[in-house]
Amino acid sequence: MILNDVHQGIHKHKPRKRVGRGPGSGHGKTCGRGHKGAKSRSGASRRRGYEGGQMPLFRRMAKVGFNNAAFAERVGAVNVSVLEAKFQDGDVVTVELLRQRGLVSSKCDVVKILGHGELSKALTVEAHRFSRSAEEKIAAAGGTVKKVAVTRG
Repeated sequence: MILNDVHQGIHKHKPRKRVGRGPGSGHGKTCGRGHKGAKSRSGASRRRGYEGGQMPLFRRMAKVGFNNAAFAERVGAVNVSVLEAKFQDGDVVTVELLRQRGLVSSKCDVVKILGHGELSKALTVEAHRFSRSAEEKIAAAGGTVKKVAVTRG
């Protein structure tokens, strides 16, 4: 490698390509667009998703059928460490209270208490579901677990 040649031919500001200026320029007559075809005319552009006449992807894919997402339960998770930080010893933690304090989204159908973190406060926790480790940690701290039925509204 010769240091003089390293940046040879690299320009920060390339001059604009002037097309249609005769055969001697190399960009005369068809101006680099070739003969006829999809992109040869002025103002030519292809619509989004056009695949050159091939059946486009969005038409090849099935667009009908069942999707369970509309009917699936949305589960809001709250860790034991959050209960430790946000509640006092002896508090009764309900689903409504968790929603009021912004710990669970109002869009959630079911609230599940998970066992991540430590709990030292004796809380009475009412929720739809509990992980096994969460139940053990709440009981070990002197609290109680109460499972609430899911209400659809």
